Amino acid sequence: MFGSIGFIGLGVMGEPICRNLLRKSGRAMLAFDLAAEPLARIVADGATAAKSVGDLVAGAETIFLCLPSAKHVMSVFEGILPVIKHGQTVIDLGTSDVGQTRSFARQLSDKDALWIDAPIARTRQAAQDGTLSVMVGATEQQFAAVEPLIRHFATDVTLCGGTGAGQVTKILNNMVLFETVNALAEAVAIAKHSGVEPRLLLETLSKGSADSFALRNHGMKAIVAKEFPLRAFSTEYAMKDLSYALELGAQAGLNLRGAALMRTIFQETIDKGMGDAYFPVIAKLIDPSGFPQ
Repeated sequence: MFGSIGFIGLGVMGEPICRNLLRKSGRAMLAFDLAAEPLARIVADGATAAKSVGDLVAGAETIFLCLPSAKHVMSVFEGILPVIKHGQTVIDLGTSDVGQTRSFARQLSDKDALWIDAPIARTRQAAQDGTLSVMVGATEQQFAAVEPLIRHFATDVTLCGGTGAGQVTKILNNMVLFETVNALAEAVAIAKHSGVEPRLLLETLSKGSADSFALRNHGMKAIVAKEFPLRAFSTEYAMKDLSYALELGAQAGLNLRGAALMRTIFQETIDKGMGDAYFPVIAKLIDPSGFPQ
């Protein structure tokens, strides 16, 4: 078991992350996913398929999770807890509820094991290129132990504070992103109806103070390109992450009016049957005439 890596969740982001770990770490890799196709691809690259979550945990020193929601993490955690042993580390790369994250860490601590929240940011291409940004909740000592592994798939790795701080930071990253994408969608709609070509608009904004990662990616590659694929960060997943931000705001007694408006926009988008589409699809809600069926 010493030095081996386990990876659970070979989805759009998980598969390329797992592949980067496999190719760069030099360690034995156990992988598990309910979908046969990505598991077969990773095995073809040199990993070993685990028969179950328990089988994977029994054979790995460090276990990465890359799962779509807190519900999926909870399900996998129930398989991890009975078999986790002293000295093992679980690193959660997904965006999850902060309270649940801290509860998992306490339960693993009781078994002398470690839970680290390390949610990822950036695009599917960044996952393939190994250039993700990762926000880590851990002690400085724990961070020093896991950072070298994370660096195999990330170029920016930030210690944000203790357990749960990585999740808080990622949740707020997403909240700002969602509100920015909505502003971009509104700007594109106004430009189109006012005689300014949308791509020209965003190219020009990218040269000034309105420039952002969201503009160059979500704005140019989704809203202007009218590309809202289903196997991407969906509106329903965005709504899930936004709900975490609103919950944190409520706990702090804050009135997050911008985030609350985004919740309404996401819900309307879902109600119109676009919950599975890449979340910049909210542009269709703002200007349906710009996206003929």
